[in-house]
Amino acid sequence: MISKDTLQPFNNLFDSELLQKISEVASIMLFDKNDIIIDIGESLKQIPLLINGNIKVFREDKNGEELLLYVLESGNTCAMSLTCCMAKSASKIRAVADENTSVIMIPLKYMQLWFNTNHSWRNFILESYQERFDEMLETIDSIAFLKMDARLYKYLTDKVKLTASSTLNITHQEISEDLHTSRVVISRLLKQIENEEKIKLGRHKIEILKF
Repeated sequence: MISKDTLQPFNNLFDSELLQKISEVASIMLFDKNDIIIDIGESLKQIPLLINGNIKVFREDKNGEELLLYVLESGNTCAMSLTCCMAKSASKIRAVADENTSVIMIPLKYMQLWFNTNHSWRNFILESYQERFDEMLETIDSIAFLKMDARLYKYLTDKVKLTASSTLNITHQEISEDLHTSRVVISRLLKQIENEEKIKLGRHKIEILKF
């Protein structure tokens, strides 16, 4: 049986009845840094709840290149593994211990049972989905913005070369239409580039300082 002290990270998330059930049916697994906790293609039969340590969750492309989706901290679970368990499909992610890590493993049948019968568990699962979804959106955003800022700066320097002037009279909306993205994204990236002291922003004009 798992002790109450071990379940401390979840005391504010689960009701006392659920904590008691977890202590009775779950097991604890210990992982060293860089150990694979869940691998791609693995058939999942247990749900991990992170007690302490950090877990990095990756996707892998056909060439074996990994993309970090999010990092789990104490009190978290992995939404991607939950999805695979619910669908009874093979894992689509790789979860790796980022440091020495302790995990509570809950058998799949209890995850499904408690989702239907325990309010605190259902809330935890749904909130975990939302948190991980938000983190993946941030990952996608950062990838898109990192690519877009390079495109944007090249766009500006190319225009400078065409106009033979270091000052461009152009609006953020015009740039966004040329680059097929939103004005909000362009405004944010222009401010980022200005902070790098490559450009100076004015009203309806942009001065290129470095090119």
